[in-house]
Amino acid sequence: MNLASSFILHPSSFGFTMISIREFSLDDYAAAFALWQNSAPGIGIGRSDTRDEIAKKFARDPNLFLVAVADDQLIGTVFAGFDGRRGIVYHLAVARTHRGNGIGKMLMAEIEKRLAAKGCLKSYLLVTRDNPNVIDFYRDLGWDVMDVTLMGKTFDAGKKETC
Repeated sequence: MNLASSFILHPSSFGFTMISIREFSLDDYAAAFALWQNSAPGIGIGRSDTRDEIAKKFARDPNLFLVAVADDQLIGTVFAGFDGRRGIVYHLAVARTHRGNGIGKMLMAEIEKRLAAKGCLKSYLLVTRDNPNVIDFYRDLGWDVMDVTLMGKTFDAGKKETC
């Protein structure tokens, strides 16, 4: 179901703007990609973020891909995966003009609720070490820094990527 699951009223120059959280649709792709490109340096864009790759992700877990919308403009995203054992959260992003108003917290609360409803007992997310404000943001939400070494492997050796 693609109905708004929650909303907040955000102060604006015209009073208040309603911000809703709803499930992503592929029609949102261009706006979501633009948001990721214009976000702080913590969002790594790679070949897994093409429309075709996002469509595969969306087909697998459509209710784990959320957007925040204000005045018909996409202003936030978060998506997650769940493999039956662990979850992982990707691409939490909020437009710079709307940061500091609880939208990121609201997106995270909703994605965590949805992961838990699927039976997820533990989830992970990735933050670069040079992003202390984001580390603090997640710590404030109850996430812990883990002492692990992250390893990855690109399956098409000719197309190395960093994220």
